[in-house]
Amino acid sequence: MTEYKKGILATFGSQLIWGALPIYWHMLRPINSWIIIIYRIFTVFIFSLIIARRLYTWEEILSPLKDKKMVLSYIIAGGIITINWSTYIWAVNANKVIETSIGYYIQPLMVVLFGIIIFHERLTKYKLIAICLACLSVSLILLHFGKFPLIALMLALSFSTYSVIKKKLKQPAFISLIYETAFYAPFALIIIIYLEIKGMGAMAVMTGPFQFVLLLLSGLMTVVPLGLFAAANIRIPLVTVGVTQYISPTIQLVLGILAFGEPFDRFQFIAFLIIWIGLIFFTIGEFKENNS
Repeated sequence: MTEYKKGILATFGSQLIWGALPIYWHMLRPINSWIIIIYRIFTVFIFSLIIARRLYTWEEILSPLKDKKMVLSYIIAGGIITINWSTYIWAVNANKVIETSIGYYIQPLMVVLFGIIIFHERLTKYKLIAICLACLSVSLILLHFGKFPLIALMLALSFSTYSVIKKKLKQPAFISLIYETAFYAPFALIIIIYLEIKGMGAMAVMTGPFQFVLLLLSGLMTVVPLGLFAAANIRIPLVTVGVTQYISPTIQLVLGILAFGEPFDRFQFIAFLIIWIGLIFFTIGEFKENNS
């Protein structure tokens, strides 16, 4: 299998998992969103370290420490992705799944823009058509809501910026995740211990032991798609990563309508169709480009 094909499979895998995550976070109710976020930070570090240790030597894992600028970049990337996680989990538990999907529809446009400006990536006519249709769809969604989409824009901007930093670092996915969370994990652990001792943590409100298991596995549910995303990000152009990221918000949109009963009207349906027409053009372009 070529590196390009590995990248394509990785990006599709990450999007499918991300798309289904609202179900996972809903299963953790009534645990407070910010408590979930704290557990997530700590468990991401633990699972990243475990997986990285199975794949790499300690020398390879510790090698980034030799470059202070790289470590600083990881800390910044970790802060940015934490903002993204926090916004997303809060929005899902506040019954705003469709609004999060809007954010992740906007996000690939920002990723594509960064790819062109920063990495000088080339646009084919098929990708250009797909991006134009995506712009049209996002415009319809934003105009229809008639308000400043703060949650959507926060999600889009934070993850797009994170994508650019990850593209520049070019470290193995799980080693990257260790350093993105290593700075924040000790603080998260201290807060977790304090809250649970005081009876204000997850154990005080959870409905059964299975929820605590899900909470502990939240790190794994984060590490796997982020690892796949990072693997894709260093194998395929950022433009390609950007356009395929419409899979995740589409799944979220469907979940918001069918599973969580959020309102959905004809304007949003039209926007949904336009995006998938764009994806058809993108797929045709990818097929022609890689079989020419």
